[in-house]
Amino acid sequence: MNKTHFQLNLVRGMIIGLANIIPGVSGGTMMVAMGIYDQLIHSITHLLKEFKKSIRFLLPIFIGVAVAIVLLAKLFDFLLVHAPIATNLAFCGLILGSVPPIVQNVKHKGFNFTYGIAFFAFFAIVVLGALFSNASGPDAKLTVSFGGLAMLFLVGVIAAATMVIPGVSGSMMLMLMGYYQPVISLVSTAVDSLIHFDFPALLNCIILGIPFGLGVIVGIYAIAKLIEWVLKNYQLHTYWAILGLIIASPIAIMIQTNWSVSSLWQIAVGIVAFIACFFVPKLIERLEP
Repeated sequence: MNKTHFQLNLVRGMIIGLANIIPGVSGGTMMVAMGIYDQLIHSITHLLKEFKKSIRFLLPIFIGVAVAIVLLAKLFDFLLVHAPIATNLAFCGLILGSVPPIVQNVKHKGFNFTYGIAFFAFFAIVVLGALFSNASGPDAKLTVSFGGLAMLFLVGVIAAATMVIPGVSGSMMLMLMGYYQPVISLVSTAVDSLIHFDFPALLNCIILGIPFGLGVIVGIYAIAKLIEWVLKNYQLHTYWAILGLIIASPIAIMIQTNWSVSSLWQIAVGIVAFIACFFVPKLIERLEP
């Protein structure tokens, strides 16, 4: 892998990481938007068979995800509080910019009733999920006990699986289970402990983080295997379902946007951000060596 390719995948990973920490935004959709979804699924499911090739592709993406979660989470928390409309419109532009390449996968290949069911069913799942997602559970308490660590593993599996599916927000799923804020706080505490050399606190974060991390690995691999099978056996149905998920995602994001702080400048900046981000997938495609 040359330097340019590594840097592009690093940026892609950072965008995916940001999407996965923002409730309502789908990391899987960002993968589709940047044209790497199929390759990422293939690299995960063929990691052992094509180890070197898969690692060369996955490593910069995972590094980018980690960098975004650790370093940029607080920045986007700030933007979502002070400029939610502009920030979310930027994500909407990025998402809708991915539609033309997906359309090419179904163009001139016919259309039937079952494709329509796949499209509208998954479209409805995303929109209805946004409408009813305000009822989040109470924040869970992270404890170093067998039950607490086992639950963290299970939460990691569920969160990772939903993070890979286009149109489904893994962070929103964490929020519904009451684990979003505790997990974000765990990452923040780990970083602060490392900076201040507070090793007892860091050790506690590591003990809590290991089962969650293992759950994430299992969840990603399991759902990637399932998606690969579905793509192989029901390719057109899958692409129509993905189109439903992607087209519904901006609607879901707008439903969950805090419009109470709307202003003329936010809307103006948001429109500019939307237009600019709409062309990002195409720009990344052109920069691909």
